[in-house]
Amino acid sequence: MSISSIFFIKILQLVGIKKDFQKENFDYKNLRKNDVKNIPWLFKRKLTITKFYKGETVITNLLPKNQHKGNNFQILYIPGGAFVSGPTLFQWSFLKNISLKTGLETSMIDYPKAPEHNITSITNIIDTIYNDFIAQYPEKKLILIGDSVGANLILSLCQRLIALNKKLPMLNVLITPVFDASLSNPEIEKIDAYDPMLSKNGALAAKKLCATGLDLKDELISPLYGSFNKLPETILLLGGKDIMYPDGKIAETKFIKNGVKLHLIEDKEMIHIWPLLPIMQESKTAKNKIIDHIKQIIFKKN
Repeated sequence: MSISSIFFIKILQLVGIKKDFQKENFDYKNLRKNDVKNIPWLFKRKLTITKFYKGETVITNLLPKNQHKGNNFQILYIPGGAFVSGPTLFQWSFLKNISLKTGLETSMIDYPKAPEHNITSITNIIDTIYNDFIAQYPEKKLILIGDSVGANLILSLCQRLIALNKKLPMLNVLITPVFDASLSNPEIEKIDAYDPMLSKNGALAAKKLCATGLDLKDELISPLYGSFNKLPETILLLGGKDIMYPDGKIAETKFIKNGVKLHLIEDKEMIHIWPLLPIMQESKTAKNKIIDHIKQIIFKKN
C-alpha cells in the first residue's frame, strides 16, 4: 500500500466516517450533508454543461471541449450513496476526470433516493431514463459506469434488459458494487473489523430503507441472485478491505462461468470506492486502467 493511501485511510479513521455505518438506526440525513447536487463551477472551464430533468431525476451532461471527434460513444454514470444520498464531490471529480481523459460526453444520473423512494420506483426511473436515451439516440454506443449501489443498479438494469431482449450497453464499469443487499455472507463479518469506511449494521439498515419490505435477496435489489448470462463486457473493481468484497468474489465466479468478458481490477489492500478517492496513488492507477480500456474500445470501434 502506498504512503498516500495509508495517509488517506488514517484521515478516514480520524474523521470517523465509519461511525455512521455502525449504527442500526442509520442516519441518512447526516450522510446527505456530503451531497453536491450541482457540478462545481471550477469544472466548467474545460466542460460544457447542460442539465435535463426527468421527473425528480436530474441528468447533467458533461461535454469536454477537447471532445474526441467522430465517435458515437456516450458514458452514463450512476452514482452510489447507499441508495439514500449522492452525488458527492468525489463522484463529480471522478466523472470529470473520465470525461476529459477520454474526450467523451458523460452524464451524471442523479436519481431520487430512499427512503422517499423505494427500490421499485428507483429501478423504474433508471429503466425509463435508459430506454428514453436509447430511443432518442439509437446510434449511440453506451458505456455505463457506477460505484457501490450505482453499480448494483447497472447490473440489475442489464438483467432486465436481457430478459426483455432489449439493447445492452457495450461496456459496464462496476466499481466495488453492492451485489447482495442482505449482506448475509458470513465472510463480511471478518472484513468488517478492518474496513475503515463501511460497517455491516449501517449498510444493511440503508438497504432496508430502500427495500421497504421487499426480500433483501430479491434480484431487484440484490442482482447477485439474478442471471449473469449474456451480460455485456464488464470491468469489475474489487477492494479487499471492503465489506462488499466477499460478494464481489462470488460475482466474479458467476461472470466467468457465464462467459462474460470480464476485466478484473483487484487490490487486496484497497477500500470501498477507492478509485473515486483523492490523494491515493492506487486510486490514480485504477482510474488510468479504466480510462485506458475505454480508449482502446473507442479507437478499436472507429
